[in-house]
Amino acid sequence: MRLSRRALLSTGAAAGVAGLAGVVGLETGVLPGRARVHDVLGLTGPDGVIPDVPAGPVVSGTFDSFGRRTKVGYSIICPDGYQLSDHLPVVLVLHGRGGDHTSAIRDLGIDRYLTAAVRAGTTPFALATVDGGSDTYWHRRVSDEDPGFMLDQEFLPLLANRGIDTAQYGVLGWSMGGYGALLYTALHAWQRRVRPGARAVAVGALSPAVWRRYEDVAPGAFDSREDFDGGQLFGRQVSLRDVAVRIDCGRDDPFAGAAAELRKELQTAGGQQAGAHTQGYWRRMLPAQLAFLGGRLGS
Repeated sequence: MRLSRRALLSTGAAAGVAGLAGVVGLETGVLPGRARVHDVLGLTGPDGVIPDVPAGPVVSGTFDSFGRRTKVGYSIICPDGYQLSDHLPVVLVLHGRGGDHTSAIRDLGIDRYLTAAVRAGTTPFALATVDGGSDTYWHRRVSDEDPGFMLDQEFLPLLANRGIDTAQYGVLGWSMGGYGALLYTALHAWQRRVRPGARAVAVGALSPAVWRRYEDVAPGAFDSREDFDGGQLFGRQVSLRDVAVRIDCGRDDPFAGAAAELRKELQTAGGQQAGAHTQGYWRRMLPAQLAFLGGRLGS
């Protein structure tokens, strides 16, 4: 059957409209697959490349954690040319879901990014990673497992005993750890006003796992609606008013919308760049995050 010229034109116009609608749907998030399409088109940006510089010394160990109810591993990472005996300030590093204290080096190459940051002029500091649990979301759970208690009451004192300067420290995390870094800092910055001690002065979050509605949360992230409400990051401007905050999130990240709202509410540094919820994006943003944190530790 032969189509008339008018039918062909009508069919072509309809296809064009459908194609345009598909593009608009992808760009507005109405249709799934935007991040995949943008990745194919090269619109999510390049992956970060681990710097070709020496890694500094890494001291690792374990301790029995009352807060975590288990033995946890940790690593203290110094930039090349420095040792624990140099009494460096520290940034706590909180891993993402499914990770552990080795993830920062294994997946992101953060040890070499640290050396590169210091060589670029950032105040020398150490990084301290610790096992927060593969899916605890770095907050107290109904099981009484409490990674925040572990960080504040066990890990920071351990670091101080190893020669690290914990008087003023930073916190950095990605994905689950990005949420945890912001929540932990908000809770403990508030407590420090009435209980002197080590004080967080800066926090950086990469692609923080933040939701506005309990119905949207990932399975297992929270124990209940009450748990979700108690762990909300929105509405904590007062708690974080004395802390420098940087939040970065890729435009094609599923958390981009909530992260942008949170950044606006808190009036933070950072932004929304080309990128998705990937290690490549986190590596690309590490230099800016480490420079931000080192700058606050050195001020």
